Amino acid sequence: MKCRNWLPVLLLVLGSVSSYAQEVLYSNYEKFDLRNGDFSVLGKIGNRIYTYRSSADGFFLDAFNDSMEKLATVVLDFFPKKIYETKFVTYADKIIVLYQEVATGKVIQNAALLDERGRLLKGPVQLTSAKTGIWGPNRDYFSLAVSDDKKQILSYGIEEKGDELNFTGIWLDDGLNVIGRNNASFRADNDLSHGDGFMDNDGVFFLPAYTPVGTRNYADQVWLLSTDKSSRRFQAKEFPLRDMYSTSLYMKLDNVNNRIYTGGFYSDKKNGNYEGVVYAYYDLKDSSWQNRKNIPFDEQLRNATGERNLKRAFNDYQVKQMIVKKDGGFVLVSEDVYITTRTSSPGWGGFYYSYYYSPFMNQTIREYNYNDIFALSYDGNGNRDWHAFIRKSQYSQEDGGIFSSYGLINTGGALGFLFNDFNTRNSRIQLATLNAAGQVDMRSLAAGTSNDPDWLPRSGKQVGLKELVVPCLRRKQICFAKIVF
Repeated sequence: MKCRNWLPVLLLVLGSVSSYAQEVLYSNYEKFDLRNGDFSVLGKIGNRIYTYRSSADGFFLDAFNDSMEKLATVVLDFFPKKIYETKFVTYADKIIVLYQEVATGKVIQNAALLDERGRLLKGPVQLTSAKTGIWGPNRDYFSLAVSDDKKQILSYGIEEKGDELNFTGIWLDDGLNVIGRNNASFRADNDLSHGDGFMDNDGVFFLPAYTPVGTRNYADQVWLLSTDKSSRRFQAKEFPLRDMYSTSLYMKLDNVNNRIYTGGFYSDKKNGNYEGVVYAYYDLKDSSWQNRKNIPFDEQLRNATGERNLKRAFNDYQVKQMIVKKDGGFVLVSEDVYITTRTSSPGWGGFYYSYYYSPFMNQTIREYNYNDIFALSYDGNGNRDWHAFIRKSQYSQEDGGIFSSYGLINTGGALGFLFNDFNTRNSRIQLATLNAAGQVDMRSLAAGTSNDPDWLPRSGKQVGLKELVVPCLRRKQICFAKIVF
């Protein structure tokens, strides 16, 4: 039930990404330690590409030109010494940064406004705070929702207490002015969980909520909760499951058609196998669910997985993105992901990652498996157009899977999936392109030599129509790679 904002662009038949040569441009290395540092790709502000890094030496914004040559380094000297989490909202001519300060017994949410050169224009502004335990911060205290037009920003916190969910939110405009505050709650008959929230251009906040049951935590009830800056309660619209159980349900806002598209998987038993895709859209005009469908996996689709046990073939897939098409259809992208634990001595899967994390110090070893990507395309009526599998096998230990999964670029004509191939002595960067007809083209982007840095594709960000910037590590150094398609 993760709801991230990806470019809601129609996959037009404009040709595949693979018809273009790929160019990789690296920035210079900077001193960095993953064990106590942080990083992110902000995007393009004006004619500069900005990245963020933190280390024992401080907090920095680095500005690059299109050739990834550094133009400037901005020291964020207004940051306190202890930061828990940092998020950026970028515009054509400014940057808003929200950061969490660690203080005694609490985490404080602050915000600041910077100009296109990273200079402080306004703030820091203290927005709110949350209490921590005696051992300090140990969870996500505040989340962020941004409207598509970026004119409204919501910093919110959610606390789950059994069958009750409590929400606190602060609305900001793009000038870092507080324009609303809200506290709302929702109660169900059983214990509640929630997905990632999102916000429309009118400032209405939407939150998926559900009641997990059974050993696999499928949902037997799902609601779409909504509130805004002038309200003090949630409106709740239950999703019609029709005696089924849902899992990995994903919701995507379409501001153009005033709809919230919903897709995921369903089972007919609370601990059963995935039986197919559940689909519907929520009409914002009349506040109702429309075009509700259960679409079973057919034999052709199950056979295409290559799994021995066809009944369980989709059980580990998690929906990661939904790309909405102009005809009202969408492409649902999921990934085969699971985590296992064991107490025996660790093996050497993804062996060079042991430099960044040391599994030998732990009695219980967590193993991260990120395998095939599965894409399903549906038309506006919920009928399947095509399906495609992008084959990969990624295994690592005690690293949170930070080098695994994939980065996505949407060119408008195709989808590009960038990921590490762990099946070589040194990780090889692979690019799989998926065109509008569901055809997959695979190629290697880097040689996979000992001189190559370790790429973190899932931490990358699309900064232009055909440009993706990805963080890269090499021992105690960091650089950023720009891929031009």
